[in-house]
Amino acid sequence: MYIVKKHNKYTLTLEGKNAVAGYLYLLPFIIGFLSFMFFPILESLRMVFSEVNIDTVKHGFSMKFTGLENLKRVFLVDPEFNRLLTEEIGRMLLIVPAVIIFSLFVALILNQEFRARGLVRAIFFLPVILSSGVMIGLETNNSLLSGMAEVINEGNAMKSSITGVLEDILITEGAASDFMTYIFDIVNQIYSIAMSSGIQIIIFLSALQTIPASMFEAAKIEGATGWECFWKITFPMVSSLVLVNIVYSVVDYFIRTDNRVMEKINITLMRRMEYGFSTAMAWVYFLAVIVIIGIVGAFISRRIYYYE
Repeated sequence: MYIVKKHNKYTLTLEGKNAVAGYLYLLPFIIGFLSFMFFPILESLRMVFSEVNIDTVKHGFSMKFTGLENLKRVFLVDPEFNRLLTEEIGRMLLIVPAVIIFSLFVALILNQEFRARGLVRAIFFLPVILSSGVMIGLETNNSLLSGMAEVINEGNAMKSSITGVLEDILITEGAASDFMTYIFDIVNQIYSIAMSSGIQIIIFLSALQTIPASMFEAAKIEGATGWECFWKITFPMVSSLVLVNIVYSVVDYFIRTDNRVMEKINITLMRRMEYGFSTAMAWVYFLAVIVIIGIVGAFISRRIYYYE
């Protein structure tokens, strides 16, 4: 209950005061969403079921209702969208677990006591934080870096990747498996994984610093090893933020600049000026991401340990 009656007066309980404070913090976002995003979202939903014609003279557009034609084109006519969406979901299933494991591993290292720990954290986080905006822009717009990326990709196609020689040896000897192939793919994409792990590391590090040191001291007195302390104390205590990091990583992956589905939507919208078709693809992509997040959240939330 948020409101109780005391001395013939209605007052807020502590839970009610916390709820009011939460709504006050959300109020700027709610106002901004209703003012700038709500009606454009409704307009884009109308475009999904319409043929949009651009009027270059009056600088406007008109919409003609076409029903499900744009959605039929997305699923049944266009030869690329379904394939690109499936491939990106597969890449997401490859990258996100690696990002979570790498983030937790680095956070555990940075949480240890050693000299110049602050300097090491700054050195590690600075390029990662910059990669959220400046570095990505340089990578995508700089001709020199783009040329370097093309050379690297050509080298990888010629089996000169990080694990190319080892992979060839294992395949020749018949020792390669699906798991080893997965590990090779992760190692070959270690740069992308490291540059996508900055926020997750910060979240895990903040969670690790909230674990009472007395719990580890008591466990060591009882004879627990470091491995047992990790699985019995550390991981359960940070498991509530695993779901947060997974959801963030999934969303972050699906809006990356090198996402081929996003590239196709942008090309269809900006170059071909097919607003209805591009909007239909965007909504299908959005709903697919929501379904994936819902499935992941429902699966992981049952295995999370919450503590008071």
